[in-house]
Amino acid sequence: MPIKTEVSKGIAEVVFDHPPVNAFNGKMWNEIPEIITSLGKRQDVKVILIRAEGKGFCAGVDIKELADNSAAIVDVNKGNYLTGKSIHDCEIPVIVAAHRYIIGGGVIMCGAADIVIASDDAYFSLPEIDRGAMGGAAHLQRMLGVAKVRAAFLTGGKIPAEEAYRLGGIEKVAPKQDLLKEARGYAETLASKSRDALRIAKQALNGIEPFDVDASYRWEQGFTFEMYMHEDSQKARDAFVETGKAAEFKDKK
Repeated sequence: MPIKTEVSKGIAEVVFDHPPVNAFNGKMWNEIPEIITSLGKRQDVKVILIRAEGKGFCAGVDIKELADNSAAIVDVNKGNYLTGKSIHDCEIPVIVAAHRYIIGGGVIMCGAADIVIASDDAYFSLPEIDRGAMGGAAHLQRMLGVAKVRAAFLTGGKIPAEEAYRLGGIEKVAPKQDLLKEARGYAETLASKSRDALRIAKQALNGIEPFDVDASYRWEQGFTFEMYMHEDSQKARDAFVETGKAAEFKDKK
């Protein structure tokens, strides 16, 4: 199973295990919010911990699916949006323990979460500009400042976990071998508290946020549709699938 869940002592763990890189198609992206929402309503669960097995946390969407069928963007966009919204709106706290690569939809999950702990080899990346798409900056901007997000978004570059921590975007950076232990430690601390207190606290915290991350991301997704109507979008996806690199765009005469 690519997505596994386990509940014990007030903690629900959601584990991604979808080789080779934890990149999800539209169907899987739409399953994640259903899982998060269901667990969040369980009275025996006080905190949700999202983590992953394998090479890295999440490589985002399955570009091969989109390269083969650009219309799949409809289900992918819906699933990405609902995944972020389900984590942000979940009535109980959500912790993300992320290792190695945190790309695209992986950034969305971290940006929507309440606490993020990353391994010391982790990095955040939004390579959409080289994949013929848009989206994810709203969630990264919930974690980091405008200038850092714009530089990363426009270049498709990487933000190391240590840099994200320095800028206040994540709670802690842990050695890779200690990541799960550290994340479970935070989860156990929360699980020792009143579920109603956690629920009310999260509701209060969401209410004082400086901007609406869900509405901002929905705005971004409109531009993803616009980009997908452009010939350069298909060229970018084909180049990535065929070579693993960004397409080259020469000046048009």
